Amino acid sequence: MAILSTLPNKLFPSNPSKPPIKNPNSSKPLTTPIPIPKYQKPKSLKPIKQNIPDNSQNPAFKTVHRRTKYYKPVSDGVISSDGDRAIVIGESGVSYLLPGAPFEFQYSYSETPKVTPLAIREPAFLPFSPPTMSRPWTGKAPLKKSKKNIPLFDSFNPPPPGMKGVKHVDMPGPYKLGKFPKHGKTREEILGEPLTRAEIIMLIKPHMSHNRQVNLGRDGLTHNMLELIHSHWKRQRVCKVKCKGVPTVDMDNVCHHVEEKTGGKIIHRAGGTLFLFRGRNYNYRDRPQYPIMLWKPATPVYPKLIQEAPEGLTKFEADNLRMKGKDLLPICKLAKNGTYIGLVNDVKNAFEGSSLVKVNCQGMHATDYKKLGAKLKELVPCVLLSFDDEQILMWRGKDWKSMYPDAPSSLSDMGASDALGNKNDGVHRPATKKEVFMPRLLSLWKRALKLKKALLLDEIELGPDALLDKVEAFEEMAQATHHSYPAVIVATEECGFSSETDHKDSFQGEAGHSDDENISDNDDEDNDSDLFEGTDSSVPLGLLPVDSIIEKLSWE
Repeated sequence: MAILSTLPNKLFPSNPSKPPIKNPNSSKPLTTPIPIPKYQKPKSLKPIKQNIPDNSQNPAFKTVHRRTKYYKPVSDGVISSDGDRAIVIGESGVSYLLPGAPFEFQYSYSETPKVTPLAIREPAFLPFSPPTMSRPWTGKAPLKKSKKNIPLFDSFNPPPPGMKGVKHVDMPGPYKLGKFPKHGKTREEILGEPLTRAEIIMLIKPHMSHNRQVNLGRDGLTHNMLELIHSHWKRQRVCKVKCKGVPTVDMDNVCHHVEEKTGGKIIHRAGGTLFLFRGRNYNYRDRPQYPIMLWKPATPVYPKLIQEAPEGLTKFEADNLRMKGKDLLPICKLAKNGTYIGLVNDVKNAFEGSSLVKVNCQGMHATDYKKLGAKLKELVPCVLLSFDDEQILMWRGKDWKSMYPDAPSSLSDMGASDALGNKNDGVHRPATKKEVFMPRLLSLWKRALKLKKALLLDEIELGPDALLDKVEAFEEMAQATHHSYPAVIVATEECGFSSETDHKDSFQGEAGHSDDENISDNDDEDNDSDLFEGTDSSVPLGLLPVDSIIEKLSWE
């Protein structure tokens, strides 16, 4: 407080004085340091008139069918037509009729179900460009026509091999000396004479290593692949087709449609790879020209593959089979985009030992393993029970027949009635013996009976696997005993060798050995002859390696 008393009375200075006000009537104008630029007024832009057609009815600008809930039931016959162009529903699904077409066009020729569709998911329209519709407005003007006059490619008169700017072109053929290509219209005329084995090897060898090929995927042989195959045939005689995924389950179906629609000939097939020959008299100028599909049509609605009570079963029985299938191990695991050529045979062989079969499809697309189930249902045949957990569960059905007609009827249906869900009513019934027959076990049993070396198993409760192991162990033991004694050649008084077989006498004569030499060489065998006194010497010919050696020496 003593310090404050020493401070002056005015601690802060007074406010700054106001700036002087200039006289507005003064004649001197105000100037700015940077002059303001003067711009010209923009001219009014007149709207450009363009003849834009009304594309509200164009199906290409409509929403995708997956975002809509369009559902229209259909029946067999023509559902839409525009003059000569029509859309037909039949056993082959949705097909399109165009004037002058050699066959009904479809989006996929090999993967269309053989079931009549119930409904369609979008309005019926042709996926080809209409001949009278103007080009839809896309915001850009159409490209100008090229000034170059490109001649149409002719296989009979190809450009010279040294011409610049032209890729390598295969000549038509191959032909024998003195023969030349001929113009053909039918498929037989274009293919010409059948190829020899040397010609097939010559055509295939350059295409084995390179990847210039047509890839055939989950949709199978589609319509636009026809033009793609002809573009390969434009410069080479053989087109390589690589198949993967669902179509490889039935490769015979793929090969049939490829040959029928393209007009070529499959000259070699290795797994999922096809080599398609165009023909000796093929000419690119005379090829059939097909319109291109501009977009993929929506898949129609087909009947459900999985039913609650299929093949006359009740819902309780079907659910019981599905519950038992959850603990069942799958016979194989399918890889995505793999080759499934042996899948049908694997399922058929699995049905010989079990009434339920499961295939693991984890990692695959849902549409892929559903298509696989539909194909197995038709090819095996079988009954589909579920697609749960990305696995196909199948039941062989009541009318199943074994692939081995001589084998007894199998009762391995998981307890026959118990597998179908029948409950125990508490009534005491006599126990019935369940016979389990397997093809390998049956063949071993017949062989043992034929050789009179069967082992009797009376009232031994063994499962199929344990019984098979026991029979195999006995088979090895019996085989060791069986192969131990006939390999020794025992001397007799009448001839130098035992007369077990007729061809051994001829071997003795051709070898030129006397009886004394044989007796002297086999003195040690007399001591071992007691070991084989109780054994059976009736051995079928050809079972021992010694028999084949003796037969070979006798012929020499």
